[in-house]
Amino acid sequence: MSTSTTRPARPTTLETEEHRALRATVAALGKRYGRAYFTGLVDTGGHPEALWADAAKLGLLGVNLPEEYGGGGGGIAELSLVLEELGAAGCPLLMMIVSPAICGTVIARFGTEEQKRAWLPALADGSRTMAFGITEPDAGSNAHRITTTARRDGDDWLLTGRKVFVSGVDIADATLIVGRTEDARTGSLKPCLFIVPRDAPGFGRRRIDMELQAPEKQFELTLDEVRLPADALVGDEDAGLLQLFAGLNPERIMTAAFALGMGRYALAKAVEYAKERTVWKAPIGAHQAIAHPLAQAHIEIELARLMTQKAAALYDTGDDTGAGEAANMAKYAAAEAAVKAVDQAVHTLGGNGLTSEFGLASLITAARVARIAPVSREMILNYVSHQTLGLPKSY
Repeated sequence: MSTSTTRPARPTTLETEEHRALRATVAALGKRYGRAYFTGLVDTGGHPEALWADAAKLGLLGVNLPEEYGGGGGGIAELSLVLEELGAAGCPLLMMIVSPAICGTVIARFGTEEQKRAWLPALADGSRTMAFGITEPDAGSNAHRITTTARRDGDDWLLTGRKVFVSGVDIADATLIVGRTEDARTGSLKPCLFIVPRDAPGFGRRRIDMELQAPEKQFELTLDEVRLPADALVGDEDAGLLQLFAGLNPERIMTAAFALGMGRYALAKAVEYAKERTVWKAPIGAHQAIAHPLAQAHIEIELARLMTQKAAALYDTGDDTGAGEAANMAKYAAAEAAVKAVDQAVHTLGGNGLTSEFGLASLITAARVARIAPVSREMILNYVSHQTLGLPKSY
């Protein structure tokens, strides 16, 4: 029997030294701003311009974009790590999900050379941002029911329709709009993606009042015969669905990272309080009724992080099919973990958990966003039951 101690290399989703160094860099940046910065912006109606600019200077905004276009040459694994750490510091940047993750990824993979040069360096250095519009009033999780349509008019496109719950349109230089074009051969509609400048004639927006407290606002968009040049179309007109999901998988992974950071922030606050708050001559954290739920929350966050790492690794290696399943699972697991962590954190602090001082009460609403956006947990369960388990559809 061989006595060699050499073992074959094993694939792993555990983080590299570079990832740990990146986490440390982002954590230090987040600490400089923190939750007070975030809530201050909400109170004044401001935008996180200073944090966005500092993140750009550190090369964090475009860490997933190609080096030849000014990015860091990494992938969604690195970008999701950045968002998670900012969230854990209490100051997540929601537009990271939209601008570099969705729009940047789609343009990097499918855009023309001109589109890449026009957008990727600017997305990476933070000088330009792009919003993403897919959801419609009557087509939430069902992309096949999208009614925003694009028709040819000579060399141009005319785009007409409505979108809702579009983040950051007021600060974005353009919006990547998911519309549908008619297949000349079959007459059926197929999804396509268009870059719509914010000042395009016929492109209107209305702010949606939300209970959610966030610097980034939500908007309803109207597109009334918006005229776009031929080069506004991103990618191949005949491969729109493939290109769309190339952006939706990173969206799910980044939403998972967003939720993980939120859960970690809430849990850290609860643990700190449970160590210091004393009742009956002992810290409340010494009591199992307090300690066990917090330990369970930590376990669930760590399990969700592992699935998020797996999803990012699959996506970054080009396995779109495997990434689709894992990204949905990661988003589901992280959202559930975040909701439970926030709920338990507020419960641990009691009345203090509802005060502005500890910054937890606003997370009660925010955590639930991860359960319903960009796709509801029920639709994820549909996906897993149909695509993974092979169960029949009811619709």
